[in-house]
Amino acid sequence: MDEFSQRTISLIGEENYHKLKKSVILIVGVGGVGGFVAEFLTRAGIGSLVIIDGDKIEPSNINRQIIATCNSVGIYKVDAFRKRLLSINPQLKLHTFAKRFNKETKDEIFSYNYDFVVDAIDSVKDKTELIIEAKNRNLQIISAMGAGNRYDLPSFEVKDVYKTENDGLAKIIRKNLRQAGVKDVPCVCAKSIANKSEGVIGSISYYPAACASVIAAFVVNKLI
Repeated sequence: MDEFSQRTISLIGEENYHKLKKSVILIVGVGGVGGFVAEFLTRAGIGSLVIIDGDKIEPSNINRQIIATCNSVGIYKVDAFRKRLLSINPQLKLHTFAKRFNKETKDEIFSYNYDFVVDAIDSVKDKTELIIEAKNRNLQIISAMGAGNRYDLPSFEVKDVYKTENDGLAKIIRKNLRQAGVKDVPCVCAKSIANKSEGVIGSISYYPAACASVIAAFVVNKLI
């Protein structure tokens, strides 16, 4: 047992830790929520990660994205995460795609065998496409719903997307998935009602991290 894993192993045991170490996780979107998920899963001992994001870091990301600093602006998010995640666990098997997930790129991205898919995409079209693709391949998936326009004490829950309330994103995704004949998609959604905003969606530092912690916990517990 090395120092990196000893406290995790003391909590979940050698056998369960080995399950995490041999797992391959796909994270699509490593912005506010997805970035924290990548961090949490790496620190938990996941052995292999594939992360997808076509965006570069912008100044507007700094208030809530773990990889965003004044020094990292202009760098592809996946490139910045490669350096960070491997500095946390040099043994991590990490594959990165600096591109957007969509119909044109999905076959390349799904050329790996995944134990779990994490959907942290903002685009409704791409989010729907990812969920459908994962379900068609009989892969476990957890999807992040809306975490913006809230600053209260965060409280998130995991529930079927068809049973969500007070979530505008989930409502649209629900409609798209129903038309595609997709059922039973677990998602993480906030219990509180979003505040109204004009124009840009508001955000604050702790909300994406709180959402990500529930997603990471769900993935870990499902794997073990």
